[in-house]
Amino acid sequence: MDLRAVRDVNNGFGEGLAAAFEMVVTPMIFAFFGFLLDRWLGLHLVFALTFGLFVFGYEMWKLVMRYSSQMAAHDASAPWARHGSPVEATGTASDD
Repeated sequence: MDLRAVRDVNNGFGEGLAAAFEMVVTPMIFAFFGFLLDRWLGLHLVFALTFGLFVFGYEMWKLVMRYSSQMAAHDASAPWARHGSPVEATGTASDD
């Protein structure tokens, strides 16, 4: 078995576990601090829900952006990637 392939699979599992842990634990930490703030101000889960949902949304956005950039880098290095724009290939662009 190819050790490089095994290493890549293990790295993929580790990165996936880290992303899942970050997506769950970080909003929980912020929701907990929001809960403490709610308790101190006498409110009913206003800051806890706001902080938790905001941070969860941020974590989802960050995950999508990371995935998009990794896929763009992968596609750029793939054999089917276009190297240069179609305008450059035909030579019909003008430099106005």
